[in-house]
Amino acid sequence: MVGKLNIHTAEGHIVISRRTLIKNIGASALLAQVSSNALAAAIKRTGLKEYYAKDFKIGAAVGGRILGGDQELESLLIREFNSITPENCLKWASLRTADGGWNWHDGDRYVELGTAHHMHVVGHCLAWHSQIPESVFKIAGEYISADELTKKMQEHISAVVGRYKGKINAWDAVNEAIADSDGNPMRPSHYFNILGEKFIDIAFHTAHEVDPACHLIYNDYGTERSGKREACVALLKRLKERGVPVNGVGIQAHLHIDEPDVSEIEKSIIEFSKLGLRVHFTELDIDVLPNVWKIPVADIATRFEYTPERDPYKDGLPAEVEEKLAHRWESLFKLFIKHRDKIERVTTWGISDDGSWLNNFPIRGRTNYPLLFDRKHQPHQAYYKLLALRK
Repeated sequence: MVGKLNIHTAEGHIVISRRTLIKNIGASALLAQVSSNALAAAIKRTGLKEYYAKDFKIGAAVGGRILGGDQELESLLIREFNSITPENCLKWASLRTADGGWNWHDGDRYVELGTAHHMHVVGHCLAWHSQIPESVFKIAGEYISADELTKKMQEHISAVVGRYKGKINAWDAVNEAIADSDGNPMRPSHYFNILGEKFIDIAFHTAHEVDPACHLIYNDYGTERSGKREACVALLKRLKERGVPVNGVGIQAHLHIDEPDVSEIEKSIIEFSKLGLRVHFTELDIDVLPNVWKIPVADIATRFEYTPERDPYKDGLPAEVEEKLAHRWESLFKLFIKHRDKIERVTTWGISDDGSWLNNFPIRGRTNYPLLFDRKHQPHQAYYKLLALRK
């Protein structure tokens, strides 16, 4: 990536090495000469995916704006990332119609996008307790039988995995099956209440039978922390003992600017790797807003009340917070680089701040800054720190 850049400004132009530009990105003397637009133009051909090509895949979650034809956002995606995950279009509620039929439009568009640009395409997700109708599990308010749910799961998974066989490289086969509390290690979902842990086995075995070459992942949040990490390790050990074809583990990594410490995240990388599984960071973002409830949760059903003091950065991110956020990203990627032999992929949950779910979770209507690109789709300071690590 080393080379000369010609950066045009109102006063003329500067010739500077790419190495010097990135190493000194925070220096006021340099920034005084280079406008943000000129800088963005100078680096527009050097996406993150190129800098980390020898380490791990760099991914982003893709939502309705790109699938709907937002060319600016799509161009940013193509430049920076070499892996994609769908936010919603491959979930049960998006794929299935009220009468049990299929709506393939957005799923097909998503896979076509990844295929056209030679990306690593992830499927998300085959079995999840959320975004799925009650009618899948109940008739007249009563649970269906284990055999009936097994049949529904096998039919659904076979159809979805079969349609995209050879085009989707990895599937989040099961999402968020572990409980948040220590009292019950498994989430009491409809899947679990009817089938017990067997529903996990069914999802993995069915997907593997349809597409044996596909990389199958167990995905969950909070597994970068003590408590849920140990519960996840125990579950994965049970699955492997039963011969379930699980290939990787997804650490969602919905993190806060202040915690958890990177040492906790490192423990999870090491523990999951010891099981012989590839580690994926599947939904990475960094919340900068006050975590007044002090609980690490990413269950989308969780909601809290809006108050102004919980939304302090409506008019922009203060410089000191921007710098703190950049150092947080930098510390994470230093860790990822250290363990690049264990990590398959690092995916952010979204591309730019304006499209992040954290603007509305767990409090609606806030202004958050959790991703590497801002609301104008320009790089945050953190972006340049990540480039500097692999200059």
